[in-house]
Amino acid sequence: MYIGSTDARGRDHCIKEIVDNSIDEALAGHCTHITLRLTDDGSCVVEDNGRGIPVDVHPKTGVSTLETVMTVLHAGGKFGGENSGYKVSGGLHGVGASVVNALSIKMIATVWKDGIEYRQSYKQGKPDGPIEKVGKTDHANGTRVEFWPDDEIFEDIVFDFGYVKKDFRERAYLTRGITLTAIDERSGKQDRIRYYFEGGLKSYITYLNRHHESLGDIFCTDNVVDFVSVEVAMQYRREDYSEHLTSFVNNVITPGGGTHMTGFRTALTRTINKYAREKNFLTEKDANLTNEDVAEGLTAIISVKVPEPQFEGQTKDKLGNSEVRGIVDKSVAETLGDFLAEQPKTAKAIIDKCLLASRARIAARSARETIIRKGALEGLTLPGKLADCASKDPSVSELYIVEGDSAGGSAKQGRNREIQAILPLRGKILNTEQARIDKIFLNEQIKNLITAIGCGISDTFDLAKARYHRIVIMTDADVDGAHIRTLLLTFFYRFMRPLIDAGYLYIAQPPLYKLAKGKEVWYAYSEEEKLEIIEKNDVKTEGIQRYKGLGEMNPEQLWETTMDPVRRVMALVTIDDAEAADEVFRVLMGSEVPPRRRFIQSRAKSVANLDI
Repeated sequence: MYIGSTDARGRDHCIKEIVDNSIDEALAGHCTHITLRLTDDGSCVVEDNGRGIPVDVHPKTGVSTLETVMTVLHAGGKFGGENSGYKVSGGLHGVGASVVNALSIKMIATVWKDGIEYRQSYKQGKPDGPIEKVGKTDHANGTRVEFWPDDEIFEDIVFDFGYVKKDFRERAYLTRGITLTAIDERSGKQDRIRYYFEGGLKSYITYLNRHHESLGDIFCTDNVVDFVSVEVAMQYRREDYSEHLTSFVNNVITPGGGTHMTGFRTALTRTINKYAREKNFLTEKDANLTNEDVAEGLTAIISVKVPEPQFEGQTKDKLGNSEVRGIVDKSVAETLGDFLAEQPKTAKAIIDKCLLASRARIAARSARETIIRKGALEGLTLPGKLADCASKDPSVSELYIVEGDSAGGSAKQGRNREIQAILPLRGKILNTEQARIDKIFLNEQIKNLITAIGCGISDTFDLAKARYHRIVIMTDADVDGAHIRTLLLTFFYRFMRPLIDAGYLYIAQPPLYKLAKGKEVWYAYSEEEKLEIIEKNDVKTEGIQRYKGLGEMNPEQLWETTMDPVRRVMALVTIDDAEAADEVFRVLMGSEVPPRRRFIQSRAKSVANLDI
């Protein structure tokens, strides 16, 4: 599927496909402004001041080029090589506009060209009629595309303005000299934001690291080799143990990386090792630093512009051009070597951080072998507190991570022993946002989690070895419970993220209230639901019980309200915006107090029903 899915992600991807065409005009040097509006009637309007899509008859299709672009797959004007006017293009396949059109209940394309306005409308991908010459206009050259997603195709047709703002901010960093304006007109909001960044990727790195203490200046390189443009910016964070690498091809994000990312990693590792040996930070007896060592705490943006990119998949997830690897490698290695030589203080700080990461990696390997490899090879048993399920089929098996021995006891008694395993946690686990991986492996609570789940951690992680395809965090509905839940989410996000990406991680939703009237009993999962039950059934105050913890429930109640697959309510943990998620975990769980204080203060007024 060209847009990936028919959920919210696929719906918003339609916006990206239309904007891609305008960005291509900017990359070709013909567009300086792009404006997007989300309207009250549910449409998305994208307008640019480029050359305007051609309206003359297409030689192959016999209809206008506009109609061809909007209705025919692989008909984009970017296939004409140098004659197309596009040296590079994100819309390589020429399918974006036509696919969005087919997935829309309605689309209207307007072109302003040489003082004349042209227009054509479509329904579910088919033109209502031939292109219409509206008449003379004073409007500058450009294109406007307005579309309404089809509610019979998409699960939800309400566009996410947050997605638009993030996408536009990212594109503004990647495309110097272009102004992008996003406007949300719905419900009278008139939420408007404009992006323009002269500094390019350097500004982007500054933004990403704005709340972190950095190690030295930002490294930047911007070269063109064999018609391939290579732009890279990077900077290390002092107190950060994760890597933050993002790559783009022709301004299209490539989550799967590809040859440009491989070239960058190879050049980075080789260049840092070379410098470390030249300056005797590494002796002859020392092993080289690994890719993992040199990437710890690194924020980097890798952006290449390729005349004929070969993506793996229609959603352009991964770059496949083999020649790009060598080009990026050479470009980065040459300029990074000069950067380290010219800034010895920064270079020393980077090398020291990489060496510390190497020592932590070696220590972690030893601990990991004890926890995982030894367990697999020498019969180390599962955690003693784990009450495993009878089923050996991971697809039906569930692991409940339960706060406290009391709730764990009730869960063990009330569970379905065939498919439900219980692992009680004693107290709060280690805050993995502030700990190196070697310390993590030595923490007893986390060792139990790793062993019970069975798929390893970090570089040894193997999703196929997961013993359960549902891992459920079940904590009390109070402040301590929320803290434990956040600590667990931090651990899973930083070290077992594929579990989240695969849809294996859930949060249990135990009831907040038990309401009784005579022999009738109701459970309320929110304050609103409680009030509704009281009003509907005339429940008196004495019949209302507020659950302070899971341990207050007997096994039957815990099963009935929280663990019964037929009646339970669970929240699936997802990550729609990795950058935003990373920021939230850093602010809430990191070592810096001021950002956390600002986060709490900015949201304090919206907090309701706080249970202290």
